[in-house]
Amino acid sequence: MSTTTLPTAAPVDQAPAAATPPRKVRGRGQRSRAGSLVSHLILIVASFAALFPIAWLVFLSLGPDKDDYLHPERIFGKMTFDNYTFVLTETNFSDWLVSTLIVSLGTTVIGVLVAATTGYAVSRMRFPGYRKFMWLLLVTQMFPVAVLMVPMYEILSELRLIDSYLGLILVYCTTAVPYCAWLLKGYFDTIPFEIDEAGRVDGLSPFGTFARLILPLARPGLAVAGFYSFITAVGEVAFATVFMLSDTKYTFAVGLQSFVSEHDAQRQYMAATAVLVAIPVSAFFYLVQKNLVTGLTAGGTKG
Repeated sequence: MSTTTLPTAAPVDQAPAAATPPRKVRGRGQRSRAGSLVSHLILIVASFAALFPIAWLVFLSLGPDKDDYLHPERIFGKMTFDNYTFVLTETNFSDWLVSTLIVSLGTTVIGVLVAATTGYAVSRMRFPGYRKFMWLLLVTQMFPVAVLMVPMYEILSELRLIDSYLGLILVYCTTAVPYCAWLLKGYFDTIPFEIDEAGRVDGLSPFGTFARLILPLARPGLAVAGFYSFITAVGEVAFATVFMLSDTKYTFAVGLQSFVSEHDAQRQYMAATAVLVAIPVSAFFYLVQKNLVTGLTAGGTKG
């Protein structure tokens, strides 16, 4: 006699186990809420530290008195644009603007052109001593301005370039070219050599390959080199003070010194002039900003 075992039913009072919700896995690149909060706090503090000096300078430029920086709370009740009017109409600001644009743009064009050809030659050509040549460019950056002042003054005097835009441009190029040559050499190293070979197959000369194929690809690096050369020329004081003798040929950095006398310093005019000086620099930065970050990072990917 066979017996059949029937399945036993689960007890009525025993409830099924509750389903455990799946653990949420954080994707790659995603931060936790606490990490995101800390990152935003750091960015806010860094932004405040970067923008506060600019905002403070603009605020002081609106004060009508030279001692308002000692009591900044008094500026709120008497803000005015008279400082800007005085700088634009009663000083040689327009002459400073012309001088600064001539010197800075001239330094940018000549410096970037020389640095680009130098960096490309060292990157592509293996001539005797090319490594020592690049190190020699770095050696020129080790001498302080005080040491270079006298020999440069003698050279410019012999060439009759004292108190001339060309003389100051050449002096600034001695600072901008070595750094920009190293920068562009590293950027040219990232461009495949096959592009040069393709240009030669198409019948281009070495200079034609450089001008028509390599330079368009090196636009981000050229933007960084140009921005560095421009900032160097705009902000330099020592050489411009010694080599430029005419008041109408002063650059912005030297023109600011005209508001500082032996017994007094007209800080409200200095603040207004500094704000006006920042306008052309900001405009130039806006023009090159698209390629600036790319050029800063790409040049260091290959030695």
